[in-house]
Amino acid sequence: MTELPTREIGFLPAKTAALLALLLVPPACAPGQFTTLTLYDRPEAFVRLEADRTVEKGREHSHPVSVTPEQIAAVLSGVMIEEPVTRLPLYDDTSQPRRHRVFGDRTVALFAPLLAEGLQKATPEEIVTFYLSQELSGTSREVTSGGVFVRGDALHLVLGNYRSSTHYSADIGVADMNDDRLTPLQPLAPQRGRLDFEPRTARQPASSSGWSRIFERDRRELVIRFRDLSPLVLPSPAPVVPAPARPADAPRP
Repeated sequence: MTELPTREIGFLPAKTAALLALLLVPPACAPGQFTTLTLYDRPEAFVRLEADRTVEKGREHSHPVSVTPEQIAAVLSGVMIEEPVTRLPLYDDTSQPRRHRVFGDRTVALFAPLLAEGLQKATPEEIVTFYLSQELSGTSREVTSGGVFVRGDALHLVLGNYRSSTHYSADIGVADMNDDRLTPLQPLAPQRGRLDFEPRTARQPASSSGWSRIFERDRRELVIRFRDLSPLVLPSPAPVVPAPARPADAPRP
């Protein structure tokens, strides 16, 4: 990552001033991710390599790294969401259990080979991002998006959005002005529910330091010892891009 010059701006070093300026930018005006390579791109889904602005010198990602699609499939299949105890019928999907998978079988079949390829091609300063949307109406969609990277023996999965409405906004009109495809790591709406992983023995606590702690505040991240998981045989890919996990898409006992 390029170091900023340390000349003074007023009473602050230029590097500190630049970072503070980024923090003061409202989320709606924050710059999008910088794409370095596109692996898959459709209107409703993509997988890309993007520059990771949270990478610090001496704490770069362990890329490129050899990961199989079956290992990625085991990780994606273990990602769980536990919905709030109180769910609102008008806003929450009450037709499925409170605790359920984030990625259904068809979504895993789509993303696992692409994410594995991305990790094999990524540099230590890049993150592999993913995006999936489903149309709800002529003007509204719900988005599931995030990114993955490997550091040491652990795979980090950042879930920026889980079925977030593209029309959610604290201020009228703000959401409609943003292109949700530009910021897969940034929440489009407040993220409800608790992110978890099964088996829990493969999960380890997330840790951050320095400026990355500020950039990563409030983001939902899982750190998984993916080599401890049994590789999962990939299901046959669907002919069309699937929606995020729903009751019909979830595995049956």
